[in-house]
Amino acid sequence: MVEQEELLRLEGISKDFFSNTVLQNVNLSLKKGEILGLVGENGAGKTTLMKILFGMPVIHETGGYKGRIFFEGKEVKFPTPFDALDAGIGMVHQEFSLIPGFTTTENILLNRESTRYNILVEVFGERIETLNRKEMRSRADYAIGKLQFALDPEMLVSEMPVGHKQFTEIAREIVRENIKLLVLDEPTAVLGETEAVILLDSVKRLAAEGISVIFISHRLSEVLDTAHKVIVLRDGAVVREVESQKTSIPQVAEWMVGREIALENRGGKKISRETPTVLKVSNLWVDMPGEIVRDVSFSVKEGEIFGIGGLAGQGKLGIPNGIMGLFPAGGRVDFLGSRIPLGNPRAVLETGMAFVSEDRRGVGLLLAEPLDWNIAFSAMQIQNKYLKSFLGGLFTQRNDREIARLAREYIEMLDIKCVSERQKAVELSGGNQQKICLAKAFALKPKLLFVSEPTRGIDVGAKKLVLDTLHRYNEEYGTTIIIVSSELEELRSICDRIAIVDQGRISGILPPQAKAAEFGLLMVGQVKKAAEYE
Repeated sequence: MVEQEELLRLEGISKDFFSNTVLQNVNLSLKKGEILGLVGENGAGKTTLMKILFGMPVIHETGGYKGRIFFEGKEVKFPTPFDALDAGIGMVHQEFSLIPGFTTTENILLNRESTRYNILVEVFGERIETLNRKEMRSRADYAIGKLQFALDPEMLVSEMPVGHKQFTEIAREIVRENIKLLVLDEPTAVLGETEAVILLDSVKRLAAEGISVIFISHRLSEVLDTAHKVIVLRDGAVVREVESQKTSIPQVAEWMVGREIALENRGGKKISRETPTVLKVSNLWVDMPGEIVRDVSFSVKEGEIFGIGGLAGQGKLGIPNGIMGLFPAGGRVDFLGSRIPLGNPRAVLETGMAFVSEDRRGVGLLLAEPLDWNIAFSAMQIQNKYLKSFLGGLFTQRNDREIARLAREYIEMLDIKCVSERQKAVELSGGNQQKICLAKAFALKPKLLFVSEPTRGIDVGAKKLVLDTLHRYNEEYGTTIIIVSSELEELRSICDRIAIVDQGRISGILPPQAKAAEFGLLMVGQVKKAAEYE
């Protein structure tokens, strides 16, 4: 890289948050047009550091921070995110902040709409100006064009697949005329492989235009491929700063966690033909926005870890959402020999099935409630567990002592980083929120557990812990587990069989030991070639 002018410098940034020291004397610098990869385990302090930079209210409300921030050579301390935006800093957060009832264009230009004069302005002032929708569409098209992704400018956010929402978030930031620094917090976590490639190419083009980028991701291959340099955070401190070309994925992973990390290959256990079938899905269709589920049929044996993979939007996420009753569905699903009612989530849960959704904030968590309440809630509602009965069951009351004991058990088992079981779910990092969703499902002691994208947004160390826990849960309790994941290697490391979904149908089912090329052929609809592959 040609020597460039420094855009951002952080000096000695420290922060105490909810009685925890989450940042310790962090220093970093970023040049104009440079891409900085910021990596670390969940709870390492990455998101908190960006919240400090962006002037988020939660930082000021919890005592502020120590250290200094320099932007374009001047010391800054943004009192609000609006001040950071005005300075030219855009941030795409880990969780979406779009308005569901607005279109792509309306979300991209929110609070920056193009307007036209009308006569009523003379009486009522500028607030009565009319929207200039033609100019708004032109500006939105420009931002979408820079991303080179096929977004429909008139589609409602509520009807979008999750990947399109992510691109809309990014388009909203780059449409700003004065954008100088773009912070991307786990931008590819919700994307399939093809979408992720498009996004990363867009990031490189933005950097070539002089926009600096801070790229936070747990997908280390993407970080090393995209970023010019990498900074590794561990326990709130910078442990390494290195040029991306001078390191490797295993080395960065070891710096992140302080130990060597490797996913074991534990899948592929022999399933006997005599083993009972616990789940049989026949001709399933699901009406889920962004997912194609047309005619899915498969069966799962008792005690099996069954994987479902495929490219984004081809139906893998729609399958569990349809079976569990979260979206309209048809066809037939039999569980333990009995037909389950589609479209009735409670009835499905009462049969002994459980679901960890890919949408942890929208479906999985009660964000404003404490962790113990989150973990025990479904078991209380569906199974009447953790309740004390009075007058022969006429009255019931929460058994807070048992709920706390349950929560502490899973906090220890899943290594959930928190102050206590009474901390609110909203205060945890994304990866730790995902672990709470798993604990909530485990508390039901299900006979069959659907887990959708179990390691999305989770760092490499936590990923191994989650997969180890699922494997151990399957071994110790004999629970049948169906894992839906965008990461093929993750499925191959733990599953006994893996089904690939393409165009809303199962294109094939392979053992985890099958060659990667066979899986790839199934993903792109080349079923015959995959079957013949040697």
